[in-house]
Amino acid sequence: MKKVITIALFAFMAGRAAAEAQFGVEVYPSAKADAEVAKQLKDAMKIEAKTYRTSDPVTKVSEFYRKQKLTEGPGTSEKGSMFYNDKVTVTVQNPWLDMKTSKINNDTLVSIVPKK
Repeated sequence: MKKVITIALFAFMAGRAAAEAQFGVEVYPSAKADAEVAKQLKDAMKIEAKTYRTSDPVTKVSEFYRKQKLTEGPGTSEKGSMFYNDKVTVTVQNPWLDMKTSKINNDTLVSIVPKK
């Protein structure tokens, strides 16, 4: 039994240590990468970004980025927030517009954009 607990604890800690990061910022844990949205940003706006989607509300995602010691931009609300440092900008929004289809999406979009 002790061996099983030790293995489970090791697996949990290894998973936490392997959290995905982009441009020096940790990616929200339950967010899934959306390469299509990143491509739309690159094609339409010439922005190199990593984009992620989650079903969690903006307030919960914003709290996660607040804990990463990023500066919080003005205007944070239940629909969106922005965080930044000297290397990266993170935006969190829900709802958001798919630029290709003009569809309003009601999940939360996280965009991580490096500063040039």
